[in-house]
Amino acid sequence: MSTDHNHDHAPTEFNRAFAIGIALNIMFVAIEAFYGWRINSLALLADAGHNLSDVAGLVLAWGAALASRLRPNPRHTYGWQRGTILAAFANALLLLMAMGALVWEAVGRITSPDPLASAEGATIMVVAGIGIVVNTITALLFMQDGKSDLNIRGAFLHMAADALVSAGVVVAGALTLWMGWVWLDPVASLLIAAVILVGTGNLFKQALHLLFDGVPDNIDPKAVHDCLANQPGVSRVNDLHIWAMSTNRIALTAHLVMPEGPADDAFLQKVTEQLHREFDITHVTLQTVKTPAFPMCSEPRQAKAHEIAS
Repeated sequence: MSTDHNHDHAPTEFNRAFAIGIALNIMFVAIEAFYGWRINSLALLADAGHNLSDVAGLVLAWGAALASRLRPNPRHTYGWQRGTILAAFANALLLLMAMGALVWEAVGRITSPDPLASAEGATIMVVAGIGIVVNTITALLFMQDGKSDLNIRGAFLHMAADALVSAGVVVAGALTLWMGWVWLDPVASLLIAAVILVGTGNLFKQALHLLFDGVPDNIDPKAVHDCLANQPGVSRVNDLHIWAMSTNRIALTAHLVMPEGPADDAFLQKVTEQLHREFDITHVTLQTVKTPAFPMCSEPRQAKAHEIAS
């Protein structure tokens, strides 16, 4: 049997990014809440509450990233790595709820336009402009690993979505001041929410998939199966399982049937390195046997990818 923990592609440290992002957003919440109270703007006060949820989302993602680095122990043999998947799921859920609240408020404002939209439009535009800067800076801090790490992607999408919302507020506010179109702000909000919901829905789906030990989207299970089956001396691959230990670490276990005898360490090391190189699978456990341990597992798998993991 071979067990390998390969950490050559360790996740990027984001402690500084989280600290800066949380600090910037707390300051922006304070600014937005102050001006919302000063001009009696429900829009700014509501958005301040929404941005406070962004701070909670960043804290959640940071906590999960830190927890994933805790060393395993006899009670938690994989450590706390799955916390990053839970954080990505929670972040997607928070964002979906925030967009739902935005849609609700926008629909209400279409039927009952807010007179402050024109009276205090300039102040709202300035505050929203600050929001663009704060949220864009924060989003850029998490752009580096946004594609490879679902937890970091969740934080990135959260901040990028808020930057887009703020940009929409500025544009709608300018047109409202110029043309007097009070209805434009809620309509723009609905369009922005629709765009954000598409991206967030995908994040939610991926996080939920990983929570139930689904094969990560960037892994072709049939290709992994064929890679193992084509190794010298392997006649069959049984009990192949591929799942995400965290948002950036993938695990694999499998039984390799080798009628001519169990593999040596050099073979196992070669296969482990190949799986890491070709599929970025970082935790590999292989068991080699002359005959299948369980007859029910010895039937060859069909070609369909979803049938490979038993």
